[in-house]
Amino acid sequence: MTRTVALSTLATLGLALVTMTAGAQDMMRDVDLTSPAMVSSEMTRPEVEAVLAKASAAQPADFTGKRLSGLDLSGLDLSNAVFRAARLNKTILRDARLDRAILDQAWLLDADLTGASLKGANLFASQMARARLDGANLSGARIAADLTGASLVGASIADAHLGADMRNQSMGLMRAVLRSANLERLNARNADLSRVDLEFAVLRGADLSGASLKNAQLGGADLTGANVIDADFDGADLASAKLIALNGLDRAKNFDKAKNRERLIRE
Repeated sequence: MTRTVALSTLATLGLALVTMTAGAQDMMRDVDLTSPAMVSSEMTRPEVEAVLAKASAAQPADFTGKRLSGLDLSGLDLSNAVFRAARLNKTILRDARLDRAILDQAWLLDADLTGASLKGANLFASQMARARLDGANLSGARIAADLTGASLVGASIADAHLGADMRNQSMGLMRAVLRSANLERLNARNADLSRVDLEFAVLRGADLSGASLKNAQLGGADLTGANVIDADFDGADLASAKLIALNGLDRAKNFDKAKNRERLIRE
């Protein structure tokens, strides 16, 4: 009976996350974040290591729906592992390898991924508010996660896809949310940030060269000293954004097509 209830709860959470729209991408108000399902772990680190030891390229480690919150998994090689709908709230994943890992619909609230590698990982409908990813490498990753208030200081999302795929939006506008995130010195070269919510984000000294900012929400964002060579601002909302001492603004694309340019801050 307990397992049936747990599976039912997991299915409900998964459905809620998959069907959410961009405006309701934060589903935390509908979930008891203090419940055992969200704050406890059903496995120990040695048990996680045992699963990894048995994994292979054909059968990667599968932690689908597992409760792993609060564990210290720092330094582990979790490449290709499946964490679909897993709970990893406040889990410590410092310097862990999560290359090509599947983290779709996973909960990583307040998780510590400092220095972690998530190259080519999938983060679709993941809940990552306040997560710490300073120095993390998410190059080439697919990120449609809620990273509100997260910290990615010195991290890399080069060539990553965070934007909305307008050909596949039957479930609502799915894109990354980086509202109020600390993205100082972020490497976002050639990243797809189209329609991404970057309101009030700190992008001081970030490298946005070649990035697509088409229709991105940049209201109140701080881009002081950012590199915007070949960045595409077509349709980007710049209301109250700080574009001070930018590098390469004269070489940016479609800046004349950005919205609310008269309201941006230049000095």
